[in-house]
Amino acid sequence: MEKIVSDLGHDCSVLLNANPGPEGRVRVAALLKQLLSDPGNVEALFPPSTGERDLLYQDADLGFCILAHQYKGPKSSSPHDHGLSWAIYAQVRGETEMTDYELVSPASAEVAGKVRALRSYSLRPGDAHVYDEGDLHAPARTG
Repeated sequence: MEKIVSDLGHDCSVLLNANPGPEGRVRVAALLKQLLSDPGNVEALFPPSTGERDLLYQDADLGFCILAHQYKGPKSSSPHDHGLSWAIYAQVRGETEMTDYELVSPASAEVAGKVRALRSYSLRPGDAHVYDEGDLHAPARTG
């Protein structure tokens, strides 16, 4: 597992250094799709012992992390973004129903923010989707 994780981290770093911003992220998502198409890679990176939030790799120069999440049973999140950060969700097993949102009114100290659903779609094994800074989304898993 260590070699495949370090190779993945290195490859992501190369892509993001050569293509900063959204273009590099799309290339990383394509790399993840390719990697996850091989069942051997899936088993090596995400064994059954994977926890709810395992840090697999952290890039000291660019600051990105590769995390593995495995949830037992249903789980959903409220609409959220990742602040000043971006994320790529790559589905390894099972299915996640994602909903993208647009901001209707921002939150304040006194009032909760409001969002409107734009679209829903399923992430299935091998899918990878980029969420740039400010992209509002909510995952839901039935199992």
